[in-house]
Amino acid sequence: MPEKALEGVKVLDLTHHIAGPWCTKLLADYGADVLKVERPEGDPARGMPPFYHDEIDQDKSLLFLYLNTCKRGITLNLKTLQGRRMFRELLQDVDLLVENFSPRVMASLDLGYESLHELNPSLVMVSISNFGQTGPYRDYRATDIVEYAMGGLMYIFGNYDREPLKHALHQAQFKGGTDAASAALMALYHQRLTGQGQHVDVSIQEAMASGLRDVVDNYTYTGAIRRRQPNHSGDLTRLRATSDGYILPNPGIGARDNWQATVEFLEVPELDDERFSSPSARLANAEELGRILDDTFRTKNKSDMFFAAHEKRFIYGMVQSPEEVLADPQFAARGYFVDIEHPATGTVKYPGPPFLMSGTPWGPGKPAPLLGQDNQEVFGERLGYTNDEMSRLRAIGVI
Repeated sequence: MPEKALEGVKVLDLTHHIAGPWCTKLLADYGADVLKVERPEGDPARGMPPFYHDEIDQDKSLLFLYLNTCKRGITLNLKTLQGRRMFRELLQDVDLLVENFSPRVMASLDLGYESLHELNPSLVMVSISNFGQTGPYRDYRATDIVEYAMGGLMYIFGNYDREPLKHALHQAQFKGGTDAASAALMALYHQRLTGQGQHVDVSIQEAMASGLRDVVDNYTYTGAIRRRQPNHSGDLTRLRATSDGYILPNPGIGARDNWQATVEFLEVPELDDERFSSPSARLANAEELGRILDDTFRTKNKSDMFFAAHEKRFIYGMVQSPEEVLADPQFAARGYFVDIEHPATGTVKYPGPPFLMSGTPWGPGKPAPLLGQDNQEVFGERLGYTNDEMSRLRAIGVI
């Protein structure tokens, strides 16, 4: 079997919760040797729902299991002098260190970049935080919804006449983690060329703000402020309820300019009227047009509409439930979802690779580690601690 893309890259994973573990999961699944360092009580994500079969257990958090595939795992208490000494031993021959503590934490433990750079000059250290390592907000705490709000994206999501909304679950954390993985690989490439390490500073707020694009450009060049869209704006493109769910219609540029093509596709003669014959007319009669379109779409089947629209080269997308996503023939044809066996859960289906590489395959070869499962291998075999010494370290809370 071909080597994975990041085979031979050594990563020390000092992350917890979501953004950091997602960054290191991307590296691990593509072949990097990622050693996850958890506090003795475990990554807090082990306590985050949902749990397998709703059984609250540190080894059954589905989020933790997903975010930590292909990693080895040890426990180490960095608040102790001995724990920091052991951490420095581990750091001497790694390529990447990824951490997502608050900016003040690593320096307070004498594990800031300058200190670690002296120990390992080629080290790439990636720090992921809410607002970055500098600036007036650097020590502020935040949650996913705060990142959406402070990054500016939340202002443009939601209904025109209602409060702003954010996307579900932990999208800001995943965006920050994705950007961190990309930055880590660019810094690693520079390291391979020059032998030089560097400190990579990832702000989740800035990761979210990078999605503003045309919003910022519009304001900068014209002073226009993009707002959330009204329910009826004279445009076909908005989420519409169907008889069995929802669909997002977008007739495409050519059809948008040719209203007759939309009228014929929807089979609604009432739309072939002077009130809707031009973009300005449709805007002037947006409420009436919206009522007709809503009534029309409620009689349709979303799947039938989806396939019929694409026969016409229209851009339609149906909103799929988790059950429908798992049964989707496109995912099945590409073998996207994968089964992974874990000792605490048995075999569970997981989302697959974010992209495919023909020469260097992706593969979650191992499940997420049990808490401290590789302590013996790493501390005993690699660092040379005896069983008696490790028992003592456990007793005093170092590992």
